[in-house]
Amino acid sequence: MSAGPEFCVFLVGTEVLGDRALQRDLARQYAVLHAPRAADVARLMLKRLPDVVVCEQQLDDARGVDLLQQMRIDHPHAVRVLALQSARREDMVKAINEAAVYQVVTTPFEPEQLALILKRALESRELARIHRYLSRELKFADAVIRRENDTMTHALQQTYRFDKLVFASDKMAAVCNTARKAASTDLPVLLEGETGTGKELLAKAIHLFSPRQQQLFMAQNCGAIAEDLLLSELFGHTRGAFSGAISDRLGLFVATDRGTVFLDEISDISPAVQVALLRFLQDGEVKPIGSDRVKQTNVRIIAASNRPVRQLVEEGKFRRDLYYRLKGFEISIPPLRERPDDIPVLTDFLISKYCEVFGRKTPGMASLAQQKLRAYAFPGNVRELENEIRRTVATLEDGEFITVQHLSPEIARTRPRADHHGASPVTLDGQTLKEHVEQLEVALVRAALERHHWNHTRASEELGLSRVGLANKLKRYSIQRSTEQGLT
Repeated sequence: MSAGPEFCVFLVGTEVLGDRALQRDLARQYAVLHAPRAADVARLMLKRLPDVVVCEQQLDDARGVDLLQQMRIDHPHAVRVLALQSARREDMVKAINEAAVYQVVTTPFEPEQLALILKRALESRELARIHRYLSRELKFADAVIRRENDTMTHALQQTYRFDKLVFASDKMAAVCNTARKAASTDLPVLLEGETGTGKELLAKAIHLFSPRQQQLFMAQNCGAIAEDLLLSELFGHTRGAFSGAISDRLGLFVATDRGTVFLDEISDISPAVQVALLRFLQDGEVKPIGSDRVKQTNVRIIAASNRPVRQLVEEGKFRRDLYYRLKGFEISIPPLRERPDDIPVLTDFLISKYCEVFGRKTPGMASLAQQKLRAYAFPGNVRELENEIRRTVATLEDGEFITVQHLSPEIARTRPRADHHGASPVTLDGQTLKEHVEQLEVALVRAALERHHWNHTRASEELGLSRVGLANKLKRYSIQRSTEQGLT
């Protein structure tokens, strides 16, 4: 750094004022202002603020160290240099501690010596300024990056996590986006999906993202429970209302006031329970069994079924008016076999979870084992996958890699999906092109039907056919569920 006239130097004291050679030498490089006494410094500062202050210790009206100490408060960016007649070490240490001076010099001093000290002092000040500037910029940039990373992480978590639900597929992303919208309202929610798809987890997530999140979430399985007992569990009863009722019972709807009640297997409730539930959904009134008193309660209902409730309505097994009351939002959770993209992320999540539970460490899962998991149909859905990973991790040696040998036999026997999405291998030798195409078509149709347990609607959607088009294929090739028949 080359010093220029833009830097201003204050010379304070009579001895420095009398050194004409020093003043001429400094004036070539700096703007130099003189102050014989401490009181004159304030007057000079009205004209210009100093970059460097060179002050004698013995002034007519003060001590130089006291002046520099005040300068440290009033003008901290000025470099302070103290000129002492004594070179005793204790005097220098005291001056440095009291005024935080940059340098202590002894008088008399050579002009070249002081000029070099000033040059180094201004260079140090400039480096300190640049350092402060860069530090601020780095902290600002770091804060911006952290904020952007946090925003991105939050966005990814919102996209691929919904409370304890982990997913990567577009189908589950759509399910969770609908669930988030449902959570912001107070409408009832009807969840449909096969056993083990995570209906209760989704219900809890809806509750935790809703305005009722600080209130109770209570669950009741409505399947395989007697009608009277279920009515008592939901609506409560009074003492003596029936045999065994030895005390009053509030019931879930009263106990969970302002909270959320999750009713699992809602499709299994009897007609009498359907009527009572419909009345509750209409006016929020609860009448315990054996009581003439009606209680008012505010509960959000989330119901779940492993069978399509609309189909039960059409079959006359479920009240239509209750169905429409329950389906403020109707959300269908696809089975795991229809969203294989979720299997790898669920597997990684569950391995981490159960490694922590069982105190295991593993470098991961072999590629072939991952392929077999992805190809397996998982009739028990996510619950079956979780049980499989829990058992696998529990049997691992610490640090062992997960291979096919660790998987259960039914999964280990599964063939990884082929390029044609799981169709069985087809022998083509000795056939015409038409026969080749027909045999491949039969294999693809049969594979789609088997994957969807012969649900024609889902199979036709996967194959890009209408239900009529699929029916024509079945008739043309005599494809039946019970027997394997050749081409006709």
